[in-house]
Amino acid sequence: MALRKTMIGLVAVAITAALALSGCGQTGGSGEKIIVGTTDKLTTLDPAGSFDHGSLAAHIQVYSFVYGFVPGKNTPQPDAAENCEFVEPTVFECTMRSGLKFANGHDLTSSDVKFTFDRMVAIDDPNGPASLLENLESVDAPDPLTVRFNLIAENDQTFAQVLATSVGPIVDEEVFPADSLLEDQDIVDANAFSGPYTITSYSKNDTVEYTPYADYKGAQPKLANSGVTLKTFTDATNLKLSITNGDIDVAYRSLTPTDIEALDKDDAVKVWTAQGGEIRYIVFNLDTMPGDTAEQKLAVRQAIASSIDRAELSEKVYKGQYLPLCSYIPDGFVGATTAVCDAYGNEINADAALAILAEASVKTPVVLNIQYNPDHYGSSSDQEYGLIKQQLESTGLFTVNLQATEWVTYNKERVADAYPIYQLGWFPDFPDADNYLTPFFTSNNFLNNHFSNEEMDRLIMEEVTETDPAARTAQIQAIQELLATQYLPTLPLLQGSQWAVSRANVTGIELGVDENLHFGTIKKSG
Repeated sequence: MALRKTMIGLVAVAITAALALSGCGQTGGSGEKIIVGTTDKLTTLDPAGSFDHGSLAAHIQVYSFVYGFVPGKNTPQPDAAENCEFVEPTVFECTMRSGLKFANGHDLTSSDVKFTFDRMVAIDDPNGPASLLENLESVDAPDPLTVRFNLIAENDQTFAQVLATSVGPIVDEEVFPADSLLEDQDIVDANAFSGPYTITSYSKNDTVEYTPYADYKGAQPKLANSGVTLKTFTDATNLKLSITNGDIDVAYRSLTPTDIEALDKDDAVKVWTAQGGEIRYIVFNLDTMPGDTAEQKLAVRQAIASSIDRAELSEKVYKGQYLPLCSYIPDGFVGATTAVCDAYGNEINADAALAILAEASVKTPVVLNIQYNPDHYGSSSDQEYGLIKQQLESTGLFTVNLQATEWVTYNKERVADAYPIYQLGWFPDFPDADNYLTPFFTSNNFLNNHFSNEEMDRLIMEEVTETDPAARTAQIQAIQELLATQYLPTLPLLQGSQWAVSRANVTGIELGVDENLHFGTIKKSG
């Protein structure tokens, strides 16, 4: 395995992660079938090729994980594993449940787990989540029920959380190729699933039929329904109409803020909400953005940061359902600060922006080509980026050209250096402040925006290996200060909450810390 720079999770003394749960098993849910609607698009059913919420929302239904997030729990639980523990400071060993099988009848053993993680790192797809495995050196499967994750840094206490993220779905080594992605329909045809559900009918980003998998033996609770039909809608208008008319039972991302506000007054439906860690931000491609030198490019970024009014975005576009985000760690997480707003303000300051540009000899108006996505982050993205254009141009310092691209194309083009400035959002992989630092600002970051800095690599390494909570908090705060004032590779804008809308006769909606809707707990009566 080729090793890359390591950015690991919080390190502490060796502990036992033996959180063994008895396998729940499935006999098929006894409740009625559920119809769920969404506007989220799926990139691929192959876990090695996707790092987006729409794909993970499917993966958690149909794949087993060594560790997985379970509705109602704040930490990941052993799923395909029976228990896990550090047997050495750099060896995280898991004992697998016996008798596990994929829905096609193939045995699911430690060999499949080793294959899954070796494959993830080998493929290292630019749209995939392999960057989360920076602390993984190798995987051993000494016998069918034992898997050993050999780590680079000692006693990595977030590694169990990493196993529950997009890197974690266990794939069938008898079906998936070791060095390339597998087409969605081939996965469905091979019935290569081992989670609470299988997929029995598949029309990508249209209609998917999820059917209970009777031999699932992991940690997810017994199914409360007899299956789920997932319908993907092209826009929020049709999604709202369908939940209002009762054509679907649950609507889950993304309705407009105005729609949610209206639905909250409708007695025929229920609006479910929870605190979330979702963030919205602008990414700067440090190679292709405006500016003739690195100093000029930084000045342009800083001037943009001085020309944004987050409160206006929150109130006018999102009706307060998204709140101003003033730094890289959102509110509610350890180490959150207001470093970006402290440096550049939280409203438009044209004089400050002009001074920054003049100091770097940047000619104005600066032409900004900004790309955004109109479907993946909700239809309000049109309004959001229309207002951002208006704010920037109101200073007289910028001319903004906006361009919208559908998600599947957008996600491919952004990693191919097609966009100098572009929109992204983030749903945390696991509930730790480091999940807003390591994936974004280390040299192997998933943004692919050419931000690579040895000092930042070192500082993040120190933060993730610090065992004293107070010292670690101070380090996280210092990193944000440095990012805001010296580098500004991204510009934080907004922090969102979680929501779902259901018909009044639906119960069991769980909006957990993993920011995913697990279908198995949803129940419909009458």
